[in-house]
Amino acid sequence: MALALKSPLEPQLARSRPELPVGEQWSYEPKYDGFRAIVFVDGDGCMIQSRTGKPLGRYFPELSFPPGRYVLDGEIVIDGDDGGQDFDALQNRIHPALSRITMLASETPARYVAFDVLALGDESLLSRPFEDRRQALESDVPGPIDLTPVTRERAEAEPWLQSGEGVVAKDIHAEYRPGQRTGMVKVKRVRTIDAVVVGYRPGKADGTVGSLILGLYDDAGKLHVVGHSSGISAPEKRALVNKLAPYETGNRGHGDPSRWKSEKDLEWIELRPELVVEVTFDHVSGGRIRHGTKILRWREDKPPMECKLAQMSL
Repeated sequence: MALALKSPLEPQLARSRPELPVGEQWSYEPKYDGFRAIVFVDGDGCMIQSRTGKPLGRYFPELSFPPGRYVLDGEIVIDGDDGGQDFDALQNRIHPALSRITMLASETPARYVAFDVLALGDESLLSRPFEDRRQALESDVPGPIDLTPVTRERAEAEPWLQSGEGVVAKDIHAEYRPGQRTGMVKVKRVRTIDAVVVGYRPGKADGTVGSLILGLYDDAGKLHVVGHSSGISAPEKRALVNKLAPYETGNRGHGDPSRWKSEKDLEWIELRPELVVEVTFDHVSGGRIRHGTKILRWREDKPPMECKLAQMSL
C-alpha cells in the first residue's frame, strides 16, 4: 500500500517577525541553519526531498531512518565546532563526484533533525493540528530519530535568540498547509558589530553606491573582509558617493568567485580603512557574514583598529 503522501510535497513556510509571538496557542523551537528536507520512509527504503522537490539522498549517504511507513518534515544539518551548524560544510556536500560525497560523508557527517510528521502509514496528518502531530512524532514514529527541542514557554525559547539561529514559533492549533506561510513564525537572531568600511561596489545607476564592503581586524592587526551591506535607500546611495570619494585609494578589491555573479560584479572600489559603521547581521559561516547587513549608524567615535573579528563569535 502506498504512503498517504508522495513527493514532490512543498513544505509549510514561516512568516518573519521581529519578536516572538505571545499567547497560549504558541509553541517554540530552535531555528536551524541547514537544508529543509521532507523524508518519505516506506519499509526499508526512504526518499529525501529538498524544499524545492529535488532528491537529496545521494548527497547524504550516511543518513538512515528506522524502517516503517511515515513522512517527516525537518532539517539536514552539520554540527559546527562552536555548537551551532556549519552551513559551508553542508553546501560542500552538494557535489557531482561520488568519491567526494563518500569522503565528506565520513569527514563531515550530517544528521537529520525532525520537527513534524506529515503521514503515518496510509493516513495523512496534514489536517490535524500541530499539537497532535507533535505528539505523534514523539510517540508513533519509529525511533531512534533526532527531534528538535520544543517548549510552550516563551521565556525558555528566548535563549535560542541569543546563542542560536533564532526561533520558530508554531500555532498548536494550525493544520499543515504545504507551500503556505501560515501557522508558523520565524524570528531570526539579530546581532550587531562595528565594522570598518574597506570599500564599496557601485550601484546599478550611475553615481550611486550599491553596497559597502566591510572588514574586521584579527588580533595580529590584519584586516579581513567579512561581508557587505545591503538595504541602502536611494537617497543614501547617491549621498554616499561624495562621502566616500575622499577615502578612495585608486585600487580595486575583488570578491570570492561566484557562480551567480560576473567578474565585474565582484569588483569593488577600495577605501582607506578609516570609516566605521555599526551594522546588524544574522548568519555567519566560514568567518563571513552570509547575508547582507543593515547599516544602523556611522561610528565617528570608534577607532577602526577596535573593530575586531571576535565580535562575530559573541
